[in-house]
Amino acid sequence: MFQLDDKFLQDIGLGDLPEDQKKPFLQHIYSELELRVGTKLADGLSDAQLEEFEQIIDRKEDKIQEWLAQYAPSYSQEPGFVKLQQATKLPANDVRLISEYTATKWLEVNRSDYRDVVAAVLAELKQEIMSNKDAILGGIQAAQATEQQQPPAAA
Repeated sequence: MFQLDDKFLQDIGLGDLPEDQKKPFLQHIYSELELRVGTKLADGLSDAQLEEFEQIIDRKEDKIQEWLAQYAPSYSQEPGFVKLQQATKLPANDVRLISEYTATKWLEVNRSDYRDVVAAVLAELKQEIMSNKDAILGGIQAAQATEQQQPPAAA
């Protein structure tokens, strides 16, 4: 997959972003990516599928267990689950881990093209950012200059 990290920022020309701005910017990119991918994926799903996926995302344990029993009964031995567990360092019975794995597995079953959708949306987003990197950097620099020029607040 991909990682939203310092290398990502360098790849899109924002490696010089101030340290205190990197994490919030990456969080914004992640949120935007999640929104856009979700919108595109939803276009190809029925209302029943959307409702089922929403229950999985909302960590409805009964729905998760029901879905896993039908589509991945031995999920805890599957390489994808093991890899996710190692990456998150969560115990195998942690609802967050199981929910995340189930959501990914659900997408594999119901939208087998989801990885392609993520890649396409990420490429679009990267292009948008690169096209606007001067404005992004300029806006941050202007905000910092304004902060530095303001006198300290009276106590």
